[in-house]
Amino acid sequence: MSVLVQKVQDDLKNIIGEAIKSAVASGKLFDAESADFIIETPADKTNGDFSSNAALVNAKTFRTAPRKIAEAIKSSINLEGTYFDRCEVAGPGFLNFFLSDSYYAAILADVLDKGIEYGRSDYGKGKRINVEFVSANPTGPMHMGNARGGALGDCLAAVLDAAGYDVEREFYINDAGNQIEKFALSLDIRYQQLFKGEDAVELPEDSYHGEDIVDRAKEFAEIHGDKYINATEEERRRALVEFALPKNIEAMQNNLGKYRIDYDTWFRESVLHNSGDVKDTVALLTEKGLTYEKDGALWYKNSEVLTKRLLAQGKTQEEIDKLELKDDVLIRQNGNPTYFAADIAYHRNKLAVRNFDIAIDVWGADHHGHVARMKGALDAIGLDGDRLDIILMQLVRLTRNGEVVRMSKRTGKAITLVDLLEEIPVDAARFLFNMREPASQMEFDLDLAVEQSSKNPVYYCQYAHARICSILRKLEEANVEIKPYNLENLMLLKADEERELIRHLSALTNEIINAAKYYDPARITRYVIELATLFHKFYNACRVQCDDENLMQARIYLCICVKQTIKNILEMLKITVPESM
Repeated sequence: MSVLVQKVQDDLKNIIGEAIKSAVASGKLFDAESADFIIETPADKTNGDFSSNAALVNAKTFRTAPRKIAEAIKSSINLEGTYFDRCEVAGPGFLNFFLSDSYYAAILADVLDKGIEYGRSDYGKGKRINVEFVSANPTGPMHMGNARGGALGDCLAAVLDAAGYDVEREFYINDAGNQIEKFALSLDIRYQQLFKGEDAVELPEDSYHGEDIVDRAKEFAEIHGDKYINATEEERRRALVEFALPKNIEAMQNNLGKYRIDYDTWFRESVLHNSGDVKDTVALLTEKGLTYEKDGALWYKNSEVLTKRLLAQGKTQEEIDKLELKDDVLIRQNGNPTYFAADIAYHRNKLAVRNFDIAIDVWGADHHGHVARMKGALDAIGLDGDRLDIILMQLVRLTRNGEVVRMSKRTGKAITLVDLLEEIPVDAARFLFNMREPASQMEFDLDLAVEQSSKNPVYYCQYAHARICSILRKLEEANVEIKPYNLENLMLLKADEERELIRHLSALTNEIINAAKYYDPARITRYVIELATLFHKFYNACRVQCDDENLMQARIYLCICVKQTIKNILEMLKITVPESM
């Protein structure tokens, strides 16, 4: 919550505490130490802006009916010089507090004074967080999961930054291991087929069969001709990968750039192998007695480590046995490390070498089985596995006219990130992919994404901002002077629609903190949609350019505050903020 809102709640706790002491001192309540109580925000505003259970939790302490305790507290309360107008006793003994006009004016003054900084806080205290997302294989085009993961990861990083964390966005390039060997083989076969014919060299079933592989082989052939046909297999494949991989990585960087995603770090898996990090990490596990040899391979005692971790979390041995935990291979029979070995080394690099306080990975839900073993492996090498947080993201279903869409209109192939961004605006993609929490399955309506109406949530929010810009332009055209704001004028905003809008403005900082705390940027899209809705409601109920000069000035500043807040949110999510539509 904003500093002001937090201060008001803290002040209220002190006000009630002092009133209890005063009631005890005057003999209205027994001399006893008060039990702890809470301050909450009632759902029904007729019950006040804040409510406390102080009287109810102290019934035993003061050996009196809660209602009588509440009356004693109320009669001893001093609200002079506070943001509270009055206190009422309700029901069995709730204390309901109503905010004064000065509070609502102070909220708007806070928005106006902070401007582009409004909503930001120091909640994260500068803790260093690495957010790794997308990390698509550089062996082919990015798919729909990458589209959702990109929007989710980038917006989560923005939210964490606004909440006071020191955030680094990272893409992990899998440029080593099995997938690169398969990439090399696929390119090799396609290259040979260009000169020998498709029937002469068969492409294995488990290779990459996409047109992108054919295209890269053709590009290579245009430069080198048949020069590598008679070279050794190793030389030919190395040349093909050295040619194609940088092009694929550059294409990913360009396409993600179009999606408005700029990474601080592009981390290559090959660095872990070449630097000896993978070898050192495996050696560390061996030193700790957590590996063994079997069938010519080196295995990691995953079941032992996870059992220990789960027991510490309160699981019973019977519950753990049902999981049928298995050990994992670290070094294959051919001497090559597995992806899991590299993954442990990679996360060790994040937490122990680069010293991030927290590492966040955005993964597809199909990787759920990998979460526990990664956390366990970090425990095993002496790092706290709970410093790794995994966000599991469900799949996306694309629909058009109510029907599921799987193929691109343009290519007739499975829809890629590039296809999507050619068909719908980036604004819509970034906003709509953040409308649902990551763990929920998502239906993405392609028709809705391009619709320019209030049905389209991002258009609806952008329109609210543009509408306020239009109001301000018309006032300027009518030669209405916007005078410096003053609290006295802002206190004139008493209509229900005005108060509801101001209350919502006051909640932004807390909403951003919760979005960061729960790794859920959807809280912010929901917030700004509600803000736009409340603004339209206010606009329809309260005339801005009215006969009362002071009230008009106050309403102008309310519009300016909403405009600034919408702008802050949309820019945080890297969504354009139009001034006319």
